[in-house]
Amino acid sequence: MKKSIALLPLIALISSPALAAPAKPAPVSALVEAVNIPYEQFTLPNGLRVVVHTDRKAPVVAVSVWYHVGSKDEPQGKTGFAHLFEHLMFNGSENSPGDFFEPLQQVGATDFNGTTWFDRTNYFQTVPTAALDRALFLESDRMGYLLGAVTQEKLDNQIGVVQNEKRQGDTQPYGLTEYVIQETLFPKGHPYHHSTIGSMADLSAASLEDVKNWFRAKYGPDNAVLVLAGDIDLATAKQKVTSWFGGIARGPAIARVNAPVPTLAAPVSKVMKDRVATTRIMRMWAIPGLNDKDATALQVGATVLGGLSSSRLDNALVRKEQIAVSVTASADLFEQIGMFTASADVKPGVDTALVAKRLDAIIAEFMAKGPTADEVRRVATRSIAGTINGLESVGGFSGKATTLAEGLVYSGDAGRYRTELAELAAMTPATVTAATRKWLSRPVFSLTVEPGEREKYDEPASVKPIAKTATAPAAMVKTKVIGPDRSMLPPVGELTALDFPKIERATLSNGIEVFFAKRSAVPAVQMTVSFDAGSAADPANALGTQSLMLALMDEGTATRNSVQIAEESERLGATISTGASVDRTNVSLFAVTPNLAPSLDLLADIVRNPAFAPAEVERLRGQQLARISAELTQPQGLAGRVLPVKLWGEGHPYGRASSGTGTPETVKKLDQAALSAFHKAWLRPDTARIFVAGNISLTTLVPLLEKSFGTWTKPATPKPVKNFSAPVPAATSKIYLVDRPNSPQSLIIGGQVLDAKGSDDLVTLRAANDILGGAFLSRLNMDLRETKGWSYGVGSRIGAQEQRISYTISAPVQADRTGDSIKALRSQISDFLTTRGVTAEELERTMNGNIRELPGSFETAGDVLGGITSIVNLKRPDNYYATLAEKYRTVTAPSIDATGRAAIDPAKLIFVVIGDAKLVRSQLDEIGLPVEEIAAPAAK
Repeated sequence: MKKSIALLPLIALISSPALAAPAKPAPVSALVEAVNIPYEQFTLPNGLRVVVHTDRKAPVVAVSVWYHVGSKDEPQGKTGFAHLFEHLMFNGSENSPGDFFEPLQQVGATDFNGTTWFDRTNYFQTVPTAALDRALFLESDRMGYLLGAVTQEKLDNQIGVVQNEKRQGDTQPYGLTEYVIQETLFPKGHPYHHSTIGSMADLSAASLEDVKNWFRAKYGPDNAVLVLAGDIDLATAKQKVTSWFGGIARGPAIARVNAPVPTLAAPVSKVMKDRVATTRIMRMWAIPGLNDKDATALQVGATVLGGLSSSRLDNALVRKEQIAVSVTASADLFEQIGMFTASADVKPGVDTALVAKRLDAIIAEFMAKGPTADEVRRVATRSIAGTINGLESVGGFSGKATTLAEGLVYSGDAGRYRTELAELAAMTPATVTAATRKWLSRPVFSLTVEPGEREKYDEPASVKPIAKTATAPAAMVKTKVIGPDRSMLPPVGELTALDFPKIERATLSNGIEVFFAKRSAVPAVQMTVSFDAGSAADPANALGTQSLMLALMDEGTATRNSVQIAEESERLGATISTGASVDRTNVSLFAVTPNLAPSLDLLADIVRNPAFAPAEVERLRGQQLARISAELTQPQGLAGRVLPVKLWGEGHPYGRASSGTGTPETVKKLDQAALSAFHKAWLRPDTARIFVAGNISLTTLVPLLEKSFGTWTKPATPKPVKNFSAPVPAATSKIYLVDRPNSPQSLIIGGQVLDAKGSDDLVTLRAANDILGGAFLSRLNMDLRETKGWSYGVGSRIGAQEQRISYTISAPVQADRTGDSIKALRSQISDFLTTRGVTAEELERTMNGNIRELPGSFETAGDVLGGITSIVNLKRPDNYYATLAEKYRTVTAPSIDATGRAAIDPAKLIFVVIGDAKLVRSQLDEIGLPVEEIAAPAAK
């Protein structure tokens, strides 16, 4: 129920007279018929399968390489190898020995990354058309010419990085459940028994020869798929792919693992303790994989049960009975198996046994009676609309290249998505009932995760460091090259400049300004109604008001209750969401164009007429209190409640919890009157702007907006004004420590308030940050991740606050290196701002990347919508992005050095550390900064 893209048939409906007032939503059949990704395919003599899809909407090509190898292929004692090798394949090849992110950033690649899962390892990047040869060179070089560049030093470093990635996930609430689930559902020896991240012991024990043999056995071209999607045609693709990949030899024959769907001999029940805010009850079954005849029916069943906003579990446990704060159900399908999961997070104070009993009863009732026809249609419509949205992109994690590659790798058919959609369109309640009854009537695994202290984390103290072995330099073990010259990177051809769409404007009769850009790649419209409010508008004595108000807006209006709103949006395939920054409050809509008019009617009702019914206020209050409690169990949540206050001061509108959820004390006092008053004061037509991008014309759009929003009358009271008069406290460098016992990793965040606004010209300052900490190849990340191996990733950013911006740093690091990491951060920042300014190489990489990535940065309607919003809210000219390339060309190393040194002061950096005090306090005391241990905020 993913992997699709809507193209020509629905576009014919865009200008149809029916658009003005469609009687009912477009039928599922019309949406399904619209889905098409035309492609052509060929295979090289060495077995590499290649798929080509032409999409000329932007001068970019998505390059996606999928290897048919994942963690299920790992033998016992070698867990984590597939993921570890994914990391190693980014560390350079024989003919491009540096980090692969360097040449990719140089050419302005967007959406570039790699991932590993049970069944595959993939690499992807979207590059300017003129840089395609360079991307193909890099991908082919690591496929055919890698091993001479894999050294013991690189292996040791990436083992450390992967282990810190594991720590980062494991330290989160519920972070250890994955291991228990897989080890219980799948017996020992089953390919899906262990996690993709692997065990600490197996990772530490990996030898250089182990990993090289792993590559030799699994990464040949005949075990890979290459997809090119975008500004490319078949003839060009054949020539380029044959040139770069044709000389790579086939790999050895691969015997596929056998992974039958296991059935538990009897029901299994387990209880875990964890640092969680509320008890989670889970029910799980192993089910067949994505090629099974029951796969789509199981996904539909799971979505009806707990995946829709109006799901059975939501309506019963969250809305009606109010005994759970959240519920989910999903059928996660992999190549050979799947996992069906239903869960409920118990409302604090409610008996866990009661919730468990009701969860089981609802599942049993669903198995017995199945879904209604309307529920099945809603799932189909929502799923297809979601994929129209997600697959507007040619690349990335879920674009068209990924869709085609996944189908070919897992099913031997790049057009597999067509089969899935046909099954979805033909789905009936009886089919769903039969599939869920068949697979969920088997013994269940019941897992309960309760608040409490988890068992001591499995840091393998007994694992010894890997013995260093002599490794010949990469240059001395190069593989003989067959094919084009690989002695240098291919040149980048002539680049196409960014063609940012024209911003069209209109004003509704009540004065609301409309900003619009046409994007016609798919039959969809994206829209944001943006208000000048944000968390800075929260009353100082009632923090969390805006957050609760936003949560309630789609939970009932004067004419629709929460279930009706959810069901109507699902029938339309519309997604309505709320959100806020510190400065803006937003209500957003995604709609398929044929259903735009009724979707706008629903959006307007939610924006203009929220009921804030007392019963719903009570229900959503409980959920917000639960979210606050959850934040206080998470490192990032704790940090987000401490750092803003330390940076801005408690009296400043920016000095509040970054989540905006407020405090338990204030949220408990909020009522219908307070929420309604905030809505009337801040969400009004004279504080609103409407931003739209999509497949429609402004002349067609304005009458629809006029009908939905033009009759909205502004109140007689003056517009409210946010008060930013509170002074920002003088800052001196200091460390605040928040104790989080038994944390295998510490979260270090830091920052400083800068003397600038978001609307200022920040091009040079952002370039300085790119080099220091804002990109993968930045100094901070390369030092702590790639050189030292103490972190999975470190970054810094320049904020975009409208009144005054901040500079912030985030560094999750292994606990035993907390103090050393702060020393390293301070040293890198100080050196950058004093004696080790920008190098010529850093300047070239950063400016080339910033210029060349512009055309690919605005490929989708969502990208364009974000650009327009930024232009208008930050008071920039309409041609801002069109002129950015020229601005980048004027940036020099001295100007970056001067700008960074004028803005950032290491002596004013405040650090917050969330970690195990008994492990890290002594480390912090050695740094030379004042250390203040503060209590973690409590969920009172």
